[in-house]
Amino acid sequence: MGTPSPPGETPPLVNEPPVVDYTNSQFRFRGLTTKFALKARTKMYEAFLQTLRPSADTTIVDIGATPDAVTEDSNFLEKWYPHPERITATSIEDASYLEEAHPGVSFVQTAGDRLPFEDRQFDIAFSSAVIEHVGDRSHQRQFISEMVRVSKRFFLTTPDRRFPMELHTFLPFVHWLPQRHHQSILRKAGKTTWASTENLNLLDEKSLRVLFPPGTSVAVDGVRLLGMRSNLVVYGSSPA
Repeated sequence: MGTPSPPGETPPLVNEPPVVDYTNSQFRFRGLTTKFALKARTKMYEAFLQTLRPSADTTIVDIGATPDAVTEDSNFLEKWYPHPERITATSIEDASYLEEAHPGVSFVQTAGDRLPFEDRQFDIAFSSAVIEHVGDRSHQRQFISEMVRVSKRFFLTTPDRRFPMELHTFLPFVHWLPQRHHQSILRKAGKTTWASTENLNLLDEKSLRVLFPPGTSVAVDGVRLLGMRSNLVVYGSSPA
């Protein structure tokens, strides 16, 4: 299971109503940041293969797939995993293009806080860079509760709040302030989308660990950039 294949040329999906541009695709240096993002995603993907060791028979639910069909580092599991027929992708947004772009993948659009799947239906729940976008801590706790409910094991990534550069706004250090002060600065800087807890609520290792239900086996690793941990990589086993 080696080098990721090059991205396809799938045309962008038009959503109604408009959705948040979580990838910050209009950022003037997006081409440069994509190179760093691809490197980080490749490390995450390799960590996924090495820690959970999925086989051709392993069923996977990807919680929080994106409708973005343009950015190279989006939906990397669907692009790179050699057994797409074992993947069920989910999102509250319409990412149904994945079924055509990656034959074998199934897409289920979801609504609300509860996933439309049975307990332990999947061998693995996978979620990359989603939990920071689901709302306040109670919504994040519910997100994790559902992730471990529908799976036997899980793999989750999210930016590490302790990294000096915030990877959505590309502003350094201000995200270390209390959230209300951070959001006030973002509004003054014209970054109103990211000034909403609903759209951006960062976590560090401590605040992430406490969200897991009792009985969950949790291991925390990370992806490093310039020698510092830029992203948390969390994996383990769901409660029996």
